[in-house]
Amino acid sequence: MSDGDEDVRSGGSDIRAVDRAAQILALFGPHTPELTAAEAADRLDLNRTTAYRYCTSLVAAGLLERGQTQGSFVPGALLLQLGTFALGRQTVLELAPAHMRELCAVTRLTTVLSLWGSAGPIVSRVEEDSTRTVLVTVRVGTQLTLTSAQAKIFLAHTPDQLRVDRLVGGVPDDRRADLVAEIRGLAGTDRVAMSPDGFGVHAIAAPVFAEHGICAAIALIATDDLLPLDDSSTAATHLRETARALSKAMGAPPRPT
Repeated sequence: MSDGDEDVRSGGSDIRAVDRAAQILALFGPHTPELTAAEAADRLDLNRTTAYRYCTSLVAAGLLERGQTQGSFVPGALLLQLGTFALGRQTVLELAPAHMRELCAVTRLTTVLSLWGSAGPIVSRVEEDSTRTVLVTVRVGTQLTLTSAQAKIFLAHTPDQLRVDRLVGGVPDDRRADLVAEIRGLAGTDRVAMSPDGFGVHAIAAPVFAEHGICAAIALIATDDLLPLDDSSTAATHLRETARALSKAMGAPPRPT
């Protein structure tokens, strides 16, 4: 049995198998849009049978598809989806700062951009108003709870209902019903989500969309006297307008209000 065969058959080789699969996927690019298992085997010094098994497994996972040429493979729908998602994350981080600075200046409130992590929103950029005597802020890299305004935005707009149900199922019973009702009311719109933290700090958030769906949540945070939990407030209006402008810059189609 070759080393390549052991990669696939051995129960203790999961990490090696993932590494091999990644190496095969990395072979594709502008100059290699299509590839056969034999070509992959030659480039990676793999047994051809083993390379074929990897390719067919990647097809089953949606990461590769059969190419037009017999025996060839091309990037699959899932791989393209993931690539689009990753590109959208990078693009929104490049486009957001100017919009966030303007929103921060006009509202004089801390402005936060969050991206979805493995189990909730991750604070990815913060703009602070330094003119305030009291500054409310949050550190970049903070993972927010599922009852935060930003999390409600993501849960309301993600197309993966099974994931939403699984995540919401972990919320304490006394808060789950209200959370479900709120995210259902937000779904399909660009309305803001709101949340108090119980310590005199309020947050309101709005969705940022790209061409294929939600890509970020933008929020304002401040003390309760400066930021009322009111969907019709001036701050909420500025927030929605900023989210819409950033979504437009991301190539998103118009959405109902």
